[in-house]
Amino acid sequence: MSENDKKKQQEIKPKNQEVENSSNLDNKKEKNKPSVEDKLKETEDKLLRSLAEIENQRRRFEKEIKDAFEFGSFNFAKESLEILDNLQRAKVAIKNDNTLKENKDLDKFLENINIIETNLISIFEKNNIKKIDVNRAKFDPNVHQAMTEIEDENSEPGTVVQEIQPGYMLGERLLRPALVGVAKKKDAKKHENK
Repeated sequence: MSENDKKKQQEIKPKNQEVENSSNLDNKKEKNKPSVEDKLKETEDKLLRSLAEIENQRRRFEKEIKDAFEFGSFNFAKESLEILDNLQRAKVAIKNDNTLKENKDLDKFLENINIIETNLISIFEKNNIKKIDVNRAKFDPNVHQAMTEIEDENSEPGTVVQEIQPGYMLGERLLRPALVGVAKKKDAKKHENK
């Protein structure tokens, strides 16, 4: 073999090794490359997650719309309660005024106030605004606000014995708590000192 032949063979060997090395790299790349089935599973998973997200968002929007219809008038209703309160205060003030008691038209005037009050209560009931019943109810901090404690031996402690201002609900939502006086046991120490 001549020297030229030896040089040609040595040049050919590295080229063959390069081809073998590059084919090995291609095989490794193909092994690391996700298969079509893996890509399909990944895409399906992304699609299911997107559909679930869309469904959750749809439910959230439906709830917000429902709440807007049910409670959109919440502030208006809350402020309208002041009208009813003022009518009731006016009736009490008129009945207790000595000058007005002598007026012959007082009964007609009070009758008109009663009609307005009844109409307003009727409007509230039509719009699902209901008065909270406090008559001898157990004190519930979710719907009552205690303003005073009253010693009462005829009532169980924690029972509502006085309504200072009526409370109202708008559907299942508290519009205004009832301001109440709650029964407590008589203080034994006070009675011993007397």
